[in-house]
Amino acid sequence: MTDKFAVIGLGQFGSAICRKLSEKGAEVLAIDIDEDKVENIKNHVAYAVRMDATDLESLRAQKVQDMDAVVVSIGQNFEGTMLTVAQLMELKVKRIIARAHGKTQRRILKKLANSEAEGVDMHVEILSPEEEVGNNMAERLMHPSFKMCIELPDDYEIVEVEAPKLTIGRTIKDIDLTNKYQLNLVTVIEKDSDGNLAHVKHETSDDTIIEECDELVVFGKIKDVERFIDING
Repeated sequence: MTDKFAVIGLGQFGSAICRKLSEKGAEVLAIDIDEDKVENIKNHVAYAVRMDATDLESLRAQKVQDMDAVVVSIGQNFEGTMLTVAQLMELKVKRIIARAHGKTQRRILKKLANSEAEGVDMHVEILSPEEEVGNNMAERLMHPSFKMCIELPDDYEIVEVEAPKLTIGRTIKDIDLTNKYQLNLVTVIEKDSDGNLAHVKHETSDDTIIEECDELVVFGKIKDVERFIDING
């Protein structure tokens, strides 16, 4: 069965989500009040509609309540975002992902979601892409060996890091990430000499040897990742 999604707000962020979902085979309904934005995306999605997403009956007419998820990425019009989220909750959309700009908007949307969703089978997620990109960039500036960093609750992170010098030529068992550093290995990414992806070693074992161009994707607390790099750098 084809996944069905609606994206409300077709700025750069919303349009990018539409294109990526469509590329992955999903059926996408793109919505915006700006006709030019709708025209720009219509050839990349299943349906593109110009409408006011704060209007309950318009949303109902487009059957957004039947979608697997609805993304609200309206942009700077926060009042529009709040009204749209409230209407989607009224329609009992089972999964809502709303974009927030900054901590204040995130806090307001969370309060709205918690107050409205009590006792209702739905899931509301608040997304702050600018904040997440900023945090990622800050970590990469502080730790040049970090290639990617995803923050998780309780100070945990998933980090893609260049294999430290003292791990090269050693096996995963010898490095002993779990017992020595309280880290879990997610996978090993093999790069060629130019830094291009060569292979993702999904089936790693204790005998897997870390090569010079490898990158490790690990899960754990940032202080433990830093200690692992410091000791083996």
